[in-house]
Amino acid sequence: MKLAKVVGTVVSTQKLECLEGIKLLLLQPLDEEQNEIGDVLVAMDPVQSGEGDVVFYESSKEAARAYNEWFQPGDVAIFGIVDHIDLEKE
Repeated sequence: MKLAKVVGTVVSTQKLECLEGIKLLLLQPLDEEQNEIGDVLVAMDPVQSGEGDVVFYESSKEAARAYNEWFQPGDVAIFGIVDHIDLEKE
């Protein structure tokens, strides 16, 4: 799983029926020290996170596992909200 910060929302008035009721958020990927890396992603959000939250997410076919539907076309999904990160530095 990967870390990201929620940086915005996506509003869509026209979408596939299987995406109805699914909240879409913009994620900025982070490294283990919470530095921004990579491009912003659009993610499905079944855990009700919000802007500013640090979350962990998965991409590719694993993202579809966040929902019970047999087919989910999204390729990024949030799996949890991070409460705390503890890094031991040497």
